[in-house]
Amino acid sequence: MSNIMVGLSGGVDSSIAAYKLLQDGHRVTGLFMKNWEEDDTNEYCNATEDLKDAENICKLLDIELKTINFSKEYWERVFTGFVDEYRKGRTPNPDIVCNKEIKFKEFLDWAVSLGADAIATGHYARIEHINGNFKLLKGLDDNKDQSYFLYTLNQKSLSHSYFPIGEMTKQTVRNQARDLSLPVHDKKDSTGICFIGERRFADFLRSYLPSDPGKILTLDGQTVGQHQGAYYYTIGQRHGLGIGGGGEPWYVVSKNVKKNLIYAVQGKQHPAMYSDSLIVQDLHWISGKRPKLPIQCMAKTRYRQPDQGCQISCTVEGETEVIFNHPQWAVATGQSIVFYDNDICIGGGVIRHTYNQDQ
Repeated sequence: MSNIMVGLSGGVDSSIAAYKLLQDGHRVTGLFMKNWEEDDTNEYCNATEDLKDAENICKLLDIELKTINFSKEYWERVFTGFVDEYRKGRTPNPDIVCNKEIKFKEFLDWAVSLGADAIATGHYARIEHINGNFKLLKGLDDNKDQSYFLYTLNQKSLSHSYFPIGEMTKQTVRNQARDLSLPVHDKKDSTGICFIGERRFADFLRSYLPSDPGKILTLDGQTVGQHQGAYYYTIGQRHGLGIGGGGEPWYVVSKNVKKNLIYAVQGKQHPAMYSDSLIVQDLHWISGKRPKLPIQCMAKTRYRQPDQGCQISCTVEGETEVIFNHPQWAVATGQSIVFYDNDICIGGGVIRHTYNQDQ
């Protein structure tokens, strides 16, 4: 029997995670983390309501609830980098950085300092101990698998973590919560980034990156529209371009932040939207050991994307290159590419540069 601290968000997933640990005979304590202070109102980030839900869950499960504020750490280690990446024209993923720096570092270290043996979260993923090595596996629910966001975990964090609902489907989790009369059994899933909430992404970014209108160009240099700031847009974006005329929709294909230019093409299947290969940086291998390259594996360049076959190799310049078996649509720099060996997540890195068929 272990002493486990569960990160309780006030949602159904973490609630059932706590319940399952209790059923397995563990000593369980809940922790509600507050990671955002800026414009924290019920309009955007419902921390007050979520805390009340977490408190109600702990009363029903008869466990203690602790609270902690990691807003300073989140601002310094997650949010400032998030804004800086957009300023440079890339598309970062703050959820991945939050898992690395807050949930499986600050939370883990804090829990252990209070006497916990491990932490647990409501992520849809699995951990297995095989031949002396901790493996991160996909969650069994293909529609909810969250291993993509967890590829930066290491042997230490995996050895002190539990994912109790990793073998469950979302519907099973909700059904069990309903059977237990948990008030959050039908609570809406949180989507996107908490600090943005239910508002337009560009409206949020304007608070930190002022509008800077510029031109939207075709690949041959023809002006087809106006944008409000090149850093607001991401590769593959269709909505919010305001390009008139008939025919197929327009998509962002590339951008030049220094010159404040957006390039767009017409038609989702335009050849320029596809990448044959990419260069990856900030590589992390969950085993702690870099495999001997080249290797063949599967990969995702975005959450919920079907696995894509690829080869990871080294270039003559010593960079790490990923060559896809089939060209990939709308690959964005700043996003993460995550590697898999069947169901096992082996690691990943940040996309630094892409090579397109047309270029």
